[in-house]
Amino acid sequence: MSGLHDLSPRLRMVADLVPPGIRLADVGTDHAYLPAALLLEGTIPFAVAADLRQGPLASAKATVRRAGLEGKVAFRLCDGLQGIRPEEVDGVAIAGMGGETIAAILAAAPWTREQNVPLILQPMSSMPDLRKWLEENGYQIITEELCREGDTLYTAMLVRAGAMEPQSPGELWAGRNRNHPLRGAWLDQWLGRMGRALEGMEQAQGEEVRTKREQLAQVRAELLHMREEWNQWQR
Repeated sequence: MSGLHDLSPRLRMVADLVPPGIRLADVGTDHAYLPAALLLEGTIPFAVAADLRQGPLASAKATVRRAGLEGKVAFRLCDGLQGIRPEEVDGVAIAGMGGETIAAILAAAPWTREQNVPLILQPMSSMPDLRKWLEENGYQIITEELCREGDTLYTAMLVRAGAMEPQSPGELWAGRNRNHPLRGAWLDQWLGRMGRALEGMEQAQGEEVRTKREQLAQVRAELLHMREEWNQWQR
C-alpha cells in the first residue's frame, strides 16, 4: 500500500518529528494514515490509534487492514489519552485539533510530563494558548516546523518535559521557528490576521476591548520587528 507513504504535507511534517523506534499513541487518529505510514516506513514498531468516535476508528481499522499491519496497531475508542496506559507507549502525536483541546488532553494525562514522553503536537487554532499552557505546565518546545498545504500554512512542534525559556507575546503567536524557509510567509499570515482584528476593534468601546486592542497592538509591533529581522537574515 505504497500510497500511504504519500502523506499530506501537514501529516508528513508531523511524521518527520516522530522519534524513530518509539511506540506511538496517535490521538484523534481519524483514518490512521500517520501511524500506518510510520509503520510501513519502519520508523516505529507499534502504534495505538485512538479516536473519540466510532466512525473514524472504523476507518482507521480499514486502513490498517488494507496495509497489512494487523497486530501492529491497537485501537482505542476514548477521549484523548484516557484509554491509553502510560506503559503502552513511548510517544504521543496529537494532530489536527485546536490548541485548547490539545492542552486539555495533556492536562488530563500528567504522565506525559512525569515520564518525559516526546509529544508531537500539530495545533490548528489557539496556538498562543497552547504555547502559553506548555510553558506554564512544565513542558518545553524543542523544535517547531512549518509546512504549506495548498494555500494554508501549518505548524507542528516537538515537545518534552522541562522548563522553557519564557516566550514573548510575539513568540506565543508565531513561535520560534526563526530559520525556517517559510518563516516570512508565516509572519505575514499573522500580521494580516492581527491587522484585521485591530481594524475590527477600532469602533468598539469599553475597558476590556481597549485592553485587548493594546495587547494585540503590542503583538503586532513585535511581529513586525520579527519580520524585519527575517528580511535582514534573508539578505
